[in-house]
Amino acid sequence: MVDTLQGSGVVVTGAGGGIGAALARRFAASGARVVVNDLDPVKAKAVAEEFGGIALPGDASAIVADARDALGGTVDVYCANAGLASGGTEGADEEVWATAWDVNVMAHVRAARELLPGWLERGDGRFVSTVSAAGLLTMVGAAPYSVTKHGAYAFAEWLSLTYRHRGIKVHAICPQGVRTDMLTASGSAGELVLAPTAIEPDDVADALFAGMAEDRFLILPHREVAEYYRLRAAEPDRWLTSMNHIQQKWEAAGQ
Repeated sequence: MVDTLQGSGVVVTGAGGGIGAALARRFAASGARVVVNDLDPVKAKAVAEEFGGIALPGDASAIVADARDALGGTVDVYCANAGLASGGTEGADEEVWATAWDVNVMAHVRAARELLPGWLERGDGRFVSTVSAAGLLTMVGAAPYSVTKHGAYAFAEWLSLTYRHRGIKVHAICPQGVRTDMLTASGSAGELVLAPTAIEPDDVADALFAGMAEDRFLILPHREVAEYYRLRAAEPDRWLTSMNHIQQKWEAAGQ
């Protein structure tokens, strides 16, 4: 993997901290030239300066052209990592739903729209989508997040099945709890469901690199997610009942 990435142009969105920063550091350590994107320019600059990367602050939905220019014309790997952990029920404001959809799904679509023509022409490119186990399963107390993460997973899956024979590699990272600011912001639901088995951002980077070495689409930093996913598919009512028990436990705790 180090030989493959040496000199490659890599973009990581939402890389001012957490999983994104861990991914950026790992790609840089493997010899890649890394663009660090984050809405917070101070955070983007701080991470980029750790390894001589390129800080590119701004909206992740509209950075591909600038990132390509910063890397000398070529983006080899694009990590669609920026995400929004929007809580709430079906009653969440329209703006909350729209913003979650824009950040968690449409930013990926816009990036792919920009990247794919060049990648398909040369027969090579790698798209990494940080999805979350919520995209395979769900998350109590967070309808906008759960629904849009399902959308992010579906889009990554569609990219892979559509273009893999043309040299495009796609990876969907689906961790459960990761010790980041997003986990802290998830409140009591995150404390109940995610915190007990939370891992470090570096563990997610390890899982991605192992998956890339094996050319795997689905990256599961928490191995138990595979069994939950199988149960959800094979016995949906049993799975929904178990999740409803967690919902009831959360409600009893006062949410």
